[in-house]
Amino acid sequence: MANELRLFSGTANPVLAQEIADYLGLGLGKAEVERFNDGEIRFAILENVRGVDAFVLQPTAPPAENLLELLVMIDGLRRASARRITAVVPYFGYARQDRKDRPRVPITAKLVANLITVAGADRVVTMDLHAPQIQGFFDIPLDHIYAAPVLLRYFTQHLSGDLVVMAPDIGSIKMGRAFAKRLGGSLGFVDKRRPRADEAEVMNVVGDVLGKNVIMVDDIINTGNSMIEAAKAIKQLGAKKIMAGATHAMFSGEALAKLDGSELEQIVVTNTLDRAPIGSEKIKILSVAELLGEAIVRIHEERSVSSLFV
Repeated sequence: MANELRLFSGTANPVLAQEIADYLGLGLGKAEVERFNDGEIRFAILENVRGVDAFVLQPTAPPAENLLELLVMIDGLRRASARRITAVVPYFGYARQDRKDRPRVPITAKLVANLITVAGADRVVTMDLHAPQIQGFFDIPLDHIYAAPVLLRYFTQHLSGDLVVMAPDIGSIKMGRAFAKRLGGSLGFVDKRRPRADEAEVMNVVGDVLGKNVIMVDDIINTGNSMIEAAKAIKQLGAKKIMAGATHAMFSGEALAKLDGSELEQIVVTNTLDRAPIGSEKIKILSVAELLGEAIVRIHEERSVSSLFV
């Protein structure tokens, strides 16, 4: 049993956890995550985990209960004497406040990193952080996984001809450049401003899109406003087929309805977040279970994780 790999799942994305377990050829760890009558989280491990290499899969998207559940599970495994505890957080929530961009605001990304560390995690695995510098907020090792191989495989199979990879804002240029290089397309970006939180206004489109197929890539689609406004501006400049790709499908509020009525022909996302059947023909959900499963195996066997993306 010593150093045996065990994978436990919270309630935030049990489907992805099961897919990863299937890839690993394991059953999920035996544990209960329930609620007391007053709503408090109750966690109990139903097997001996002394000396095991434990991985806990739980995205920390809202509600905040998902984050608290992760902390409770880590604490339970630590007190049960697991040898090493790795928090597998496909979507790292509270990442958008990663600096003090105005007076009297918190840095929630650092706060959450501290909470995970203090709870007892020895290592963190996460995917496509909203801001890469968040890696530096952790005082424990962090493996930053990229969904690009999964998205690129799909786009390679479904797009041809003159291609432009468009970053919907300046913050996504690095991601867009990596996709353009792999797909053999040119790079452009949309210059926008935010008059208010979760609202976007396109100012300029930089790049030639006339008569070309366009892919817009970003780490997350939340309200969809950035993608929708950018697609409208790009279509007016003569683009042909416009697709979008993103790792995390938040789809807040009326995002799905707005995306359905947009100029985007298809929106490709992954299953880092558990989403019920969406009912939109425009949405394509790809699984990152194999990618995360392979990362887990390599961490357990003390092999290179970065070589997955070479």
